[in-house]
Amino acid sequence: VQLQASGGGLVQTGGSLRLSCSASGRTDSDFAMGWFRQAPGKEREFVALRRSNNMLYYTDSVKGRFTISREYGKNTIYLQMNTLKPEDTAVYYCAARDRWTTAWRTASSWHYWGQGTQVTVSS
Repeated sequence: VQLQASGGGLVQTGGSLRLSCSASGRTDSDFAMGWFRQAPGKEREFVALRRSNNMLYYTDSVKGRFTISREYGKNTIYLQMNTLKPEDTAVYYCAARDRWTTAWRTASSWHYWGQGTQVTVSS
């Protein structure tokens, strides 16, 4: 499976950005896709994910501001980020996994990664 991410950029506080990620290749029936982010000097952290059964998960700091969605019939996901804050500044990574696990918050448990895309929110 290969992941191709796009989007990101520079935006002012309160602004919006949308990230997209497309997966190619054979995927498992329980395929899940999501987003992580990594700020300078910090560990990669979970942001949001969408399972194949359409269950959604968000980290608390983005609930109500970020929305993860999937293009119908395709392995393409989007992360709509609204009301952005300077603390959202990070490199955002698209991720995917074949099998579900209770360790879904842990970056090391994910199987596939896209290239990172920079999101910078200026104050």
